[in-house]
Amino acid sequence: MLRRLYDWTMSIAAHRGAPWALGVVSFLESSIFPIPPDLLLIPMVLAERAKAWAYATLCTVASVIGGLAGWAIGAFLFQALAEPILGFYGYGEKFAEFALRYNEWGAWIVFFAGVTPFPYKVITIASGATGLPLPVFIVASVLARGLRFFVVAALLYFVGPPIRDFIERRLGFVFTLFVVLLFGGFALVKFL
Repeated sequence: MLRRLYDWTMSIAAHRGAPWALGVVSFLESSIFPIPPDLLLIPMVLAERAKAWAYATLCTVASVIGGLAGWAIGAFLFQALAEPILGFYGYGEKFAEFALRYNEWGAWIVFFAGVTPFPYKVITIASGATGLPLPVFIVASVLARGLRFFVVAALLYFVGPPIRDFIERRLGFVFTLFVVLLFGGFALVKFL
């Protein structure tokens, strides 16, 4: 079943509409959606390595714009939208304590969340809710998201065929690792 899903994903990744989907997922993941754009970015770069830098740029731009939407949710719609979203991710109760210390380390927090499996949407919303200055948020987001997506694209571009071979031979392991990292990021939210 994983093999069919992988083959289907690779065929979709080469489709002409794939960049639109990548942009939409990158935008939504930064504000409300739980699935990272890497699920599309990786197969798209593996399918068309020559477009690695364009895909990384698309992910970065869409993700930062989505992050701005998350910041706006936190800043302007905290009670109506942000509190339920933070509650969904198990972060509602700790938010008040978190907000007191947030702006002191805000740029580093945004950067850390932007490059790790930590749910970035929690940080984008928190940045708006705590009043993290928008220029600080934008610079940290561009640096973090750019680093994350360009490192992935560079690895796949320069070492693409061996990585693709590794993924195809160890599909079960790669899928399990991805799931562990994804849920590990959400679990980390509960402990911070």
